[in-house]
Amino acid sequence: MTSASLDSPPVSNVPSVSGLPAIQVRSLDFCYGSNKVLKDITLDVPNNEVVAFIGPSGCGKTTLLRCFNRMCDLVPDARVTKGEIIIDGANIADRSIDPVQLRRHVGMVFQKSNPFPRSIYENVAYGPRTLGEKRASVLDEVVERSLRRAALWDEVKDRLQDMATGLSGGQQQRLCIARTMAVDPKIILMDEPCSALDPIASAYVEDLILELKEHYTILIVTHNMQQATRVSDRTAFFYLGELLEYSGTREMFENPANKRTEDYLTGRFG
Repeated sequence: MTSASLDSPPVSNVPSVSGLPAIQVRSLDFCYGSNKVLKDITLDVPNNEVVAFIGPSGCGKTTLLRCFNRMCDLVPDARVTKGEIIIDGANIADRSIDPVQLRRHVGMVFQKSNPFPRSIYENVAYGPRTLGEKRASVLDEVVERSLRRAALWDEVKDRLQDMATGLSGGQQQRLCIARTMAVDPKIILMDEPCSALDPIASAYVEDLILELKEHYTILIVTHNMQQATRVSDRTAFFYLGELLEYSGTREMFENPANKRTEDYLTGRFG
């Protein structure tokens, strides 16, 4: 397929290519310079499920996550050397794919909340404004819808013009999730979204993830095994750049097929 299938505005809860997984990874190798950090990765991510990536530090899980919206392009001499990543019928690893268009379909929430130094309203409206939306009524609707989906509307609806940086850490992270949703992606990537949050704020984000999978496909990198069991439908275990096991989360945690997976889950290494 060509990049054409990534050019139209995305619709978050309707798969563009009927019957296909949200993401298909086929025999993927990825290198930073001469260092191969992903080795022959193959997996399918179903639509409207939560998939957790787990594994020890440096195993390649965050690199793979960042391949899905081409954030790895920002690292000098980082490249896919073999294989494909298929989203919407297009191989998004192909350099002909526009990463800006891709990121409309594949949003990202980072480990540390990063609200813009602007109002709460302008944080959420930023993406639609960048894409050319100028109508105040439409922006108002997008802001409210996104904040409601992020379970933040009731907390901030009377202070939308306040600076976003004045929110608590958990509220800032939910605001960043709302900002991601404002451009209607199909897929949301989350790189350890709760690692900087206290347990109460983490619980809010976890509850939100479970609600959002009705509308989005979600991939989450986490070092928190309990979090993976609480929020994910499937889990992928990475070790030294290889995908050692990928299965239903309950199945993996109760009966891992690989000895290294079992050792990691039981705390023998990691």
